[in-house]
Amino acid sequence: MEHQAPRPPEDEAKVVTLCGSTRFEAEFAEVNQRLTMEGCVVISLGMFSLPDLPGYDWTADSSDLKGRLGGVHFQKIRMADEVYIVDPGGYLGESTRREIAYAESLGKPVRYLSRDRPTRTGDAAGE
Repeated sequence: MEHQAPRPPEDEAKVVTLCGSTRFEAEFAEVNQRLTMEGCVVISLGMFSLPDLPGYDWTADSSDLKGRLGGVHFQKIRMADEVYIVDPGGYLGESTRREIAYAESLGKPVRYLSRDRPTRTGDAAGE
């Protein structure tokens, strides 16, 4: 059985959460721009690397920062109408695979950059 993306009310934009490896910052920016231009509300990664804070040693941070950031990203997935995987060349890391499994467990439609052909003529693919 194929999942159909839930349609937001006519006056509301579809909310799309981006997932993928932080190494693809440029690709995230391109996808974010394209989906925004298509009228979507895009939720992306909060940061692609740890900020350089004066006097702060991230290696000494024992508060499970990665786990906390992962929890925040799961909330972003819950907020989405759809999840879009930024996976140039089909690359999926361990964290991204967990996010896909989580999105699917919630019944969220999942699209992949590596499989997506943006429609330029206004006709929706697969409809």
